[in-house]
Amino acid sequence: MSLSRTLFRTLPLTTALVLAFVPHAQAQSLVEIYEAARGYDANFISAKAQFEANLAKANQTLGGILPNIALTANATRTYSDFRYDNAAAQPTSGFVNPRYYSSGTAALTLTQPIYRPAAWAAYRQGGYQLQQAAAQYEAAEQDLLVRAAQAYFDVLTSEDSLVTLQAQKKAVAEQLASAKRNFEVGTATITGVRDAQARFDLTTAQEIAAQNDLRIKLLALDLTVGLTDVKPKRLLSDTTLIAAPTEELSSWVSQAEVANPNVRQAKLALDVASLEVDKANAGHKPTLDAQVSYFGVRNMGGNSNTTTTAAISDNHIYAPSAALVLNVPLFAGLTTMYRVRETVALENKARADYENARRTTVQATRTAYFGLVSGLSQVKALEAAEASSQSALDANKLGYSVGVNINIDVLNSQSQLYQTKRDLAKARYDVLVGNLKLRQATGTLTPADLQPLNALLAP
Repeated sequence: MSLSRTLFRTLPLTTALVLAFVPHAQAQSLVEIYEAARGYDANFISAKAQFEANLAKANQTLGGILPNIALTANATRTYSDFRYDNAAAQPTSGFVNPRYYSSGTAALTLTQPIYRPAAWAAYRQGGYQLQQAAAQYEAAEQDLLVRAAQAYFDVLTSEDSLVTLQAQKKAVAEQLASAKRNFEVGTATITGVRDAQARFDLTTAQEIAAQNDLRIKLLALDLTVGLTDVKPKRLLSDTTLIAAPTEELSSWVSQAEVANPNVRQAKLALDVASLEVDKANAGHKPTLDAQVSYFGVRNMGGNSNTTTTAAISDNHIYAPSAALVLNVPLFAGLTTMYRVRETVALENKARADYENARRTTVQATRTAYFGLVSGLSQVKALEAAEASSQSALDANKLGYSVGVNINIDVLNSQSQLYQTKRDLAKARYDVLVGNLKLRQATGTLTPADLQPLNALLAP
């Protein structure tokens, strides 16, 4: 059995051994990584807080159509010094001066809007804003899901690259030792030794770069989930990946135009902008409110008109009332007219933004669809290329042992095989992430979509 074939049949075990600088920890699944990210990722937590704020803001529009009730009250203590201009007119008896008296008033007023076009337009805007908040939160959740999965598989890609390079380095080292032995016994030239040494040095440099890349990818994953020493579970070897999309591209595009959160937000923003035009036009229209009030006054020690002892007594007044309040705007200094022009322009902007969001989503859906289909085909092609490269390496090794091939032929075959293995591993991970991106583009991505990918991971 050839050395390279032995190495790659024990690749899963080698992976666990060569990553010695990764701290020992229990491996986490993709679902566990995502759940950890939900409680730590700052972007997602910010989006969640914004969602709650938007819900509260949308519900504020109820104040414009529901009754408003107000209670007002005050208490007054007055010092009165009453004097006649003609001293002879001053009463000689029964006259109180100076003196103190108190009064208290209270009013309970209920106002029910009857006809307020602007308030009803704002209320309808609130409904759209509720839907906007939900779409924004959904978009943030899908973005976190894709970012967590991308960071997860980036680590696995770097690990596979490092393992492959270390296996290649070991194989090249064996080839270098063989070339040196053949040169010493005179069956090979110094050229073969130098070729093997150059390839060994190159592989060593690539190994160092791969180790650094893996450290960076692990740090990025740690930053996403808020955990230290994260170790993703490996993808099962030779496992069957996801199936190719069975629906036509047009079906995915149609779904994206309706369900994509960004498109929905843009459409709802257009609806809100249209109602903003209605609110501005309402500035030209009258308003009508129903108002019911209960007003009471309590006087203690008389009032300002009381001057004699006989007139001093406590009294109270109750004055309930009901009214219809009509407000007809006549002239607002051209403010309303220019406000209407402003909202019409903003409506046109929202319409253009909606069209841009729709076009961008359609393009993203097509890109994700073709990327997934192409990725699945690429995986099959690389699997065939891997088998062919292994056969070519075996043949070159046999030819080198009998003197038909030279050392560089074996080295090139080794390089081709390991490069194919790295490309195949990356292509498999790209397919899994591409499936999530396609569902994200169509607006159908949910945390449940991680379960099929989680099932592909090693226990």
